[in-house]
Amino acid sequence: MSCVLVPLAEGFEEIEAISIIDVLRRADIEVIMGTLNEHLMVSGAHGISVHADRPIKGLSVDELDMIILPGGWRGTKALAADTHVQNLLKEMDTKGKAIGAICAAPYALEAAGVLKEGYTCYPGIEEELSTAGFVGAKHAVVESANVMTSRGPGSAICFALAIVKKLKGAEASEKLRSGLLADYCVSM
Repeated sequence: MSCVLVPLAEGFEEIEAISIIDVLRRADIEVIMGTLNEHLMVSGAHGISVHADRPIKGLSVDELDMIILPGGWRGTKALAADTHVQNLLKEMDTKGKAIGAICAAPYALEAAGVLKEGYTCYPGIEEELSTAGFVGAKHAVVESANVMTSRGPGSAICFALAIVKKLKGAEASEKLRSGLLADYCVSM
């Protein structure tokens, strides 16, 4: 079974995090909701609190198949500043393991030096990034080498389905897409 880490920092974008976690779990992918400290309750950008599974500290890259960062500007800045998240991102990249980021979160990927040329993000965030190759709104989901990026809250389900396709195959992704009535998520 695939295992994915979704780190939750205070100020995370709730639609993105919960949509991704929900869709991946529907695909029987193990999802670890990790926190940046020992407090398991994390408040999102819009006042929705989530009870995470465990702190990130002590997690090994060998346990993970992918790490996916939700957006939310305050949460993204915390992910970019967190030593454990940054080290996990660098080690995942070194080992060629899958990395994902949505909305503002490519900012945290760039902080780790793992954002690849050919990415998308929430409108305006590209102005905060020095990595070349911003593709704009051409695609809801962009994959470049081992890094997947997506635009924002409205593309979260499509992003999650693209992750399912990557980890479990097209058939699993298509079955979920159909069941979720996500007909707008085509050509992932």
